[in-house]
Order: sequence, then C-alpha cells, then structure tokens
Amino acid sequence: MPSYTAPTSDTRFILQDVLQLEKYGHLPIFAAADAELIETIVEEAGKFCSEVIAPLNPVSDREGCTRHADGSVTTPTGFPEAYAQYCESGWGTLALPEEFGGQGMPHILATVVEEYMNSACHAFNMFPGLTHGAVSAILEKGSDTQKATYLPNLVSGEWLGTMALTEPQCGTDLGMIRTRAVPQEDGSFSITGTKIFISGGEQDLTDNIIHLVLAKTPDAPEGSRGISLFIVPKFLVNADGSLGERNPATCGSIEEKMGVHGSSTCLMNFDSAKGWLLGEENKGLAAMFIMMNAARLSCGNQGLGQAVLSYQNAAAYALDRRQGRAMGERADSSAVADPIIVHADVRRMLMDARGFIEGFRALILWCSLQLDLAHGAETEEERAKADAMVSFLTPVLKGFGTDRGFQTAVNMQQVLGGHGYVAEWGLEQCVRDARVAMIYEGANGVQAMDLAGRKLARDEGKVAESYFSLIQSECDAASAELDFIAVPLAEAVCDLRETAQWLVKNAGVHPDNLGAGSFAFMQLVGVVSVGFMWLRIAEAAKSKLDADEGDRTFYEAKLTIAHHYAERGLAEVPMLKRQAQCGAENLMKLSLEDFEIMG
Repeated sequence: MPSYTAPTSDTRFILQDVLQLEKYGHLPIFAAADAELIETIVEEAGKFCSEVIAPLNPVSDREGCTRHADGSVTTPTGFPEAYAQYCESGWGTLALPEEFGGQGMPHILATVVEEYMNSACHAFNMFPGLTHGAVSAILEKGSDTQKATYLPNLVSGEWLGTMALTEPQCGTDLGMIRTRAVPQEDGSFSITGTKIFISGGEQDLTDNIIHLVLAKTPDAPEGSRGISLFIVPKFLVNADGSLGERNPATCGSIEEKMGVHGSSTCLMNFDSAKGWLLGEENKGLAAMFIMMNAARLSCGNQGLGQAVLSYQNAAAYALDRRQGRAMGERADSSAVADPIIVHADVRRMLMDARGFIEGFRALILWCSLQLDLAHGAETEEERAKADAMVSFLTPVLKGFGTDRGFQTAVNMQQVLGGHGYVAEWGLEQCVRDARVAMIYEGANGVQAMDLAGRKLARDEGKVAESYFSLIQSECDAASAELDFIAVPLAEAVCDLRETAQWLVKNAGVHPDNLGAGSFAFMQLVGVVSVGFMWLRIAEAAKSKLDADEGDRTFYEAKLTIAHHYAERGLAEVPMLKRQAQCGAENLMKLSLEDFEIMG
C-alpha cells in the first residue's frame, strides 16, 4: 500500500526563499497572507491531505464509483465524509472571492493545497477541482442574478460544478457539437443533447451539481462561432435559494477507465433540461476557456502530484530493498546484498525524478504568483505582463508537466522492478492515474500547437522573447559560483530563442513545419523553464549556506540536484532543438494508403 507525506519543507523553502513572497506584502491580495499564516496553511494542508485524503487513494482505485438504475452514483467508501471535512476546513475556499464566502487568499496558496490533494488522491480531487473554474467563469461572465444564485454555494462547496464540452462525435473540435439550446418564453433555454467524459457529472457528495454546458441555439452560425455556454443545474434553484424540481440532466453511464477509478466520469443526457445563457450568445467558447485554462493549470499540478507520490514510494523502496552489491565502497562489507539505492542507475532515476519534481514545483508556484500579479499588481503594465506570461506558459505547464509527471511515475515503477507491476505496492496505480492528465483538457499535442501556433506565432514571439530575456538576464547576473548552471542555461536559452524564431518564420510559409516542430518546442520550453527555476533554487540555497542559516544538509542537497539538472536535464536541449527544426517534409511524405495495415 503506498504512503504519502506532504513535502511541506520544500514548499516553504520555495515560497519563502525562492519566490520571497514577503516582497509582495504591500499588495492588497497578499495583505492577509503574512509569513506566519502561510506557514500555518502549508503545514495544516499537508497534515489534512496526508492523514485524511491519502488513505482514500487505494480504496478509490479498488472500489471506483457505482451507477445505480435510477442514474444516481455512489462514490467510494470514505469520500462523502472526507469531502465534508474538506468543506468544513475551508480548503476549497482559500483563493475564492470573499464577496461570495471565500477567503480571498492568493492563488499561490490554493496551488499548494492542490498539489497535496493530487498526490494524496487524484480521484478525490477531481470532484472539487473543476468547481473553481466554474466559479471563475460565472464570476466573469455571469449576471448579478446568476452570481447571487450560484456562487455562494459553489464557493462553500455545498454544490459542485462540472464542465460539459465533449460529445461522442467530437472532442477537441467543439465546432461539431450537436447539443441544442432552444429559447423559452421565460428567458431560459431547453437543452437537449449528450455529453461524454464529464468528471463528477453525478455524485453523492453534494445536494446539487451545476453543469456548464456548451450548446448551439437554433440560428447559430456554423462551427465554433456558433457555440454558447449555459448554466444547467441538477436541481432548479427557487427564488429563495432552496432547491426545486429535478432537471432532466442525468447520468447514462460511467466510463470504465484505465485509472482515477474513484472519479465518476459520466455520459450525461440532457433531455430538454432547463438552462440559462452564461455570457453572450454565440460567445460560449471564450467563456468556457476561462474554466478550461484553469483546468489546464490544474492538470500540470496533477502531473506533479503523481510524480511526488511515485517518487516517495520508490525512494522508500530503494532504501530498504537489498539486491546485488555496490560496485564501489560498501557500507557493510559483510552484508549479502546492499540496498538498491547504492546502484548508479537507480540513483539516476531517483535524481531525475527530484530534478523534475522540485524544479517543476517551483515553476508551478512561480506561475501561480504571476496569476496573482495579473489580478493584483500595482500597475496595469505589470498586470498585463504577468497575464501574458501565464498565458504563454499554460500549455507548457499542462503538456510538459503531465508528460514528465507520467514519465516520472513510469521510472519510479521501474525502481521497484517486479513489485512495481504488482497492485499492492501502488506504483502501477500511479502510472495508470497519471496517464489521463496527458489526454484531457486538450491532449498534449493540442497544447503544443496552442503554444507554437497561438502563443508564439500570434505576436511573432514577443511574449516569448520577454520570457527568454528574463531567464537570460538572471543567468548574466548570477555569481561565478553558480556558473555550473547559469552557463549551460544561458546556452539553452540561445537554442530556445533560435528555435522560436525558426518556428515563427515557418508559421505562415510552411505551416506543417510549425505543426511538426511544436511538440519538441513545448518540451524545450519546459526543460529550460525548469532549469530557470533550478538557477533560482541554487541561488536561494547558496544564500542560506553563506549565511549559515537553517538545515545545511537540505540546502547542500539542493545544490547537488541543481548540478544534476544542469548536467543531465539541460543536456536534452540540443536534441529537442534539432527535432523542432526538422521540418515536416518526411512526416508528410507517406500517402494515406501507406498507413493501412499491411499483411
């Protein structure tokens, strides 16, 4: 059975020493979040997730969710009780608006809690996870009446939200949806259609579920220009806030999935269900992207969460399991075998895992800080700059983060050898659970095209260049003692800049070249971004060591892992650069018939 302990020490180090949150205390959004409160939130969230949520993980995988004949769904044993504790403790309200019952804390603190929840039980966190996106969409696009009707209970967690986009005949291409919304005399719409892959579409955790549903009105334009977004509650809400009649929005089935069994992934039937337009007609896709972008950032956090869980269990196994003898000096020459942690290849996998995990944790938290600054920085220029940075890096966090999170889980499974393939050790569950984050909220190939085709090519690389220049400036300013990472990182930025320029040049002339190179470019941005964070981590650790403050062993380990990432992580950059610039000629050369199964 896998175990989990929240990495609170590393989180505090990143928040306090790497990101130096105290520098932002003058901003209203950070006013209430002083150092003492931040430490309390981190420690208590870690304790809650480790003690209350983590024990649910094997249970959720074993039991899954059950759909009954009436369309109702039962979640795994312990989920309702844990969810009640989650709401009572206020973990879901941290960064939500005070006006509707939230705590109004910085988003970065909610990101910390989200990582711990994902590690503790990915399936459980799927239920409250999408609600925050629903709150954001209603907050930005909803009428005053809609906000008053839905937000207080969504913020408190008394109700949960879903995102109903996908249909059997269309996934990414939402312009092909068939769900129809017919206007009614009372101002509502009659929603009819089938949606699939709806996380938390039905559950027994809350009395009501608020579905945000994409549909087309009768005279809507063709394609994505004709999509509207609707609020469709499971139970209608009366004028006094009480629940009214049951809406015909029902679960037709639950998908039998590879992983995250404890999350009810539903096929939902909307049979003339009553709904209300959210935002403007035919502009639903823009409204839904508010929710989807929040979900994509959360996906990156899921990749991190699974990597952390798998690493912790693989490291514990490697320290205990004895197989073979060390090639070098042995701690106990009389022992029949040594712990496998002494073997260089096992160390390679564990060190690679830490290089990703600790660097990517810093990257996610830094991007969360940018999200806070996008809403709360002092000047419009600062807010716009932070917003542009989050927009540029969102597909990287989602795509690169979930790719590497899955890769880390697979490598940690390898550390356990045959036991990694056996259910009781929990690593095979990590692999199965981690795999889905690479697929949903826009598969990672779509994220790569969003990065290269929209975020990069749209402004001819101006936002990207500002990011590259930021990294370059910090490399240039680094002390000589940090040359071990600053020098290869600066070289990597040059390769990254050249690759971006090549893609921009090819975007209009040879669009297939852009598509062919986009995935490698996304990985390249991810590798360099994690290296950027390791430069900052190394600088913070060195500062602590120079001042003779704190745990020297902790900071010395940080420098060792920074060296490892500089030597091995950044070594991927030339390969990725070459892949990104290969072009599409050979990829597109085969005819369609050449892909048919050959006898």
